[in-house]
Amino acid sequence: MSVHAFVFPGQGSQSVGMGQALHEAFASSRAVFQEVDEALGDHLSRLMFTGDTDELTRTENAQPALFAVSLAAVRALESEGGFKLADKAALLAGHSLGEYSALAAAGTLGIAEGARLLRLRGQAMQRAVPAGEGGMAALLGVDASQARAICDEASQGETLEIANDNGGGQIVVSGVMSAIDRAIVVAKEHGIKRAVKLPVSAPFHSSLMAPAAREMEDALATATLNAPSVPVIANVTAAKVTDPAVIRDLLVKQVTGTVRWRESVQAMVAMGVTNMHELGAGKVLCGLARRIAPELATSNAGTPAEIEALLKTL
Repeated sequence: MSVHAFVFPGQGSQSVGMGQALHEAFASSRAVFQEVDEALGDHLSRLMFTGDTDELTRTENAQPALFAVSLAAVRALESEGGFKLADKAALLAGHSLGEYSALAAAGTLGIAEGARLLRLRGQAMQRAVPAGEGGMAALLGVDASQARAICDEASQGETLEIANDNGGGQIVVSGVMSAIDRAIVVAKEHGIKRAVKLPVSAPFHSSLMAPAAREMEDALATATLNAPSVPVIANVTAAKVTDPAVIRDLLVKQVTGTVRWRESVQAMVAMGVTNMHELGAGKVLCGLARRIAPELATSNAGTPAEIEALLKTL
């Protein structure tokens, strides 16, 4: 018997044009984009469909935009299939900001509230460290212990930490820019296949994000969070969570904590998941899943054709 998990992408999956076909094809998707635009008081959907790439890539825009596309895909799937996602899903998970998409899909967060929280999260993360002072780098062909050793050697007393354990030998480190530059050199000295600086504007998922975590703690304290209709795998624990109070705490910890994506996928497989479906923009998470757990059947659903194809398998 097939056991289905649905996962939601994070920053880096954005591209101009994303979600436009869903908006044109499904009234349920149009309602999501309209709700997000109204919640934020701007025309985010216009930026997503026909805007400027650099403007869309800004953290405060990319985060609610990717959330909107994921929820538009969820609503299209539900309206066309005549079911609730909870009826088909054993587990949900999302990568970084995608955790908010998973929680909204599970009914923990409302769409408007999720969009507002992600706009604030993006702004707070950008404010936490002045532009140019922090960054991130991807190390390819490493495991967690090798990445930690590289961080220890390259940090020289400055902040340098594992931000994402993405699986398939891909680990992202985050910290002070000078330490990032040293890490790239050290990685090459250790014979690491590839080490490359990422085009991001801040050192996400590191202790340097502590000011942003405090802002999110204040915002989440007044947010309405319901128990999820489907268990969600939390980024920072790689374990399922159902208690709203725990979810609130973990969302704060997630700002500075490591995204344990490799372990999250492995946990889903251990819980019996056979099929993973990525809802929203891009195909990053399915690509990672194929390297972490090749036995998983994977699919993407971010366009009307992909929604129709997925409905046939559910």
